[in-house]
Amino acid sequence: MAAEGQGPTAGEYIRHHLMHLTNKKQDFIVDFSVINIDSVVFSVLMGLLGVWLLWLGARRATAGVPGRFQAAVEILVEMVEAQAKGVIHNAASRKVIAPMALTVFVWIFFMNAMDLLPVDLLPALWHSAGPALGFKDYLRVVPTADLSTTLGLSVSVLLMCLFYNIKIKGLGGWTHELVTAPFGTSKNPFWALLLGVVNFLMQMIEFVAKTVSHGMRLFGNMFAGELVFMLIALLGGFAALSFSGGLLFVGHLIAGTVWAIFHILVITLQAFIFMMLALIYLGQAHDAH
Repeated sequence: MAAEGQGPTAGEYIRHHLMHLTNKKQDFIVDFSVINIDSVVFSVLMGLLGVWLLWLGARRATAGVPGRFQAAVEILVEMVEAQAKGVIHNAASRKVIAPMALTVFVWIFFMNAMDLLPVDLLPALWHSAGPALGFKDYLRVVPTADLSTTLGLSVSVLLMCLFYNIKIKGLGGWTHELVTAPFGTSKNPFWALLLGVVNFLMQMIEFVAKTVSHGMRLFGNMFAGELVFMLIALLGGFAALSFSGGLLFVGHLIAGTVWAIFHILVITLQAFIFMMLALIYLGQAHDAH
């Protein structure tokens, strides 16, 4: 942070807010021994909140005229079920995939919604409690603005795709598909071997590209939103430090309000897109080339 007796600069403020509470210092770009504790904790808390609300909706369900909460849950469930029916044509698979998609949507929505909290609210509380407990003075509260979280979600979808590829097509059928799609094969042994290698490489590239883009899309949008909120917070800080900061403060309030309202759409849309892509990829796992 800044020198003693001085406030942080804009760059120091943003860098501090972009640091994760980790179990150890990261030594490499890819270091699987590093755990972002804040992302794990808030992911679990938002997951428990989502599961609790869905359980509460199921428990309070009645056959009569539904209340507002039950109606909202029913609309959400019917929406996800309709989307699942459109891309998953196997009724047995939908019994697992549709609830999974609903859970993913609700979970990601709540993780995204953490971005609507004031930027310095929880970090300011942690500033007092964290060091007193022996932890670093870092805290990020939006799990989906952490690439490890979003890639973890997308890898989970990949593993489900691999499972359903084998379950629906059989190990032999899926292996045959890996070496014959998308360019087919040939009766000539040489060309069959060449096309098999090319097809296999194309399939691997497709799996990797879909998984990486699936996680990166959610991460990129939420990271950008988090950064915009930090810039708006800095605008309010400059207003507080300036004698003529009245206009800056008004701009801070307007910008914060407008971006928060717009961001409600963003967090909902990103949760829906991630869910839909998961359904599409799982639907592709059921289809034979």
